[in-house]
Amino acid sequence: MALDMAKKKEIIAKFARSENDTGSAEVQIALLSERITYLTQHLKINTKDHSSRLGLLKLVARRRHLLKYLKRNNYDSYSSLIATLKIKDR
Repeated sequence: MALDMAKKKEIIAKFARSENDTGSAEVQIALLSERITYLTQHLKINTKDHSSRLGLLKLVARRRHLLKYLKRNNYDSYSSLIATLKIKDR
């Protein structure tokens, strides 16, 4: 299930660099984190849903690559983002 528009706009407003920003690495990571949280809860209930598990693994990999990019290019933003989203630093 995709995020509803109200929740998505709230996340974008919180993590956007500027008023019209919808695609920066910070926003993408925050949106992916929300979807990962939702799918994790879904898979705790529906343990045999293997297609959702595969989707979750793809989302985690995409978020990991974006975090690596952000860490390499803007470490201050990276450190504040992982503190806000409570993601482990690798």
